Amino acid sequence: MAPDETLDETSDETPPETPGAQVLASAECWELLRQSVVGRLAVVDQDGQPDIFPINHVVDHGSVVFRTAVGTKLDASVGRSVAFEVDGYEVAEATAWSVVLKGVAREIWDVDETIATLSLPLYPWLEGSKPRLVRVQSTGITGRRFAVKGGTRSTPA
Repeated sequence: MAPDETLDETSDETPPETPGAQVLASAECWELLRQSVVGRLAVVDQDGQPDIFPINHVVDHGSVVFRTAVGTKLDASVGRSVAFEVDGYEVAEATAWSVVLKGVAREIWDVDETIATLSLPLYPWLEGSKPRLVRVQSTGITGRRFAVKGGTRSTPA
């Protein structure tokens, strides 16, 4: 068992059945999450409004880590429950997949943890300083894979 799966082994949620969709095992969800380049962080801001932020990330010991600056993303995530989603499309197989990780976000302040986190391959995509490190510790991860109706994404449903 990889370290990424140990922290939420008993907390996986079972998604509702969807005809034609295959529920993914936790290990496969983590592998797809690790392979993904960008995901979406879903939060509820201080005004109670939902918001979604595309972020690049890295998987680290049962969590997702990202960098950010001061602002809505940081304010709406730290100390709160969030969701993080990645998805993909396999052209050769005409299948799509989606993985959702739920957890609580916390800012990384501990010196040893900060040093360890800064050694991860996590670099801001946009110019400008992104000095704040945030870890979303998983409380559950779910995923699905399904055949795309029509076989390709350019085929109308």
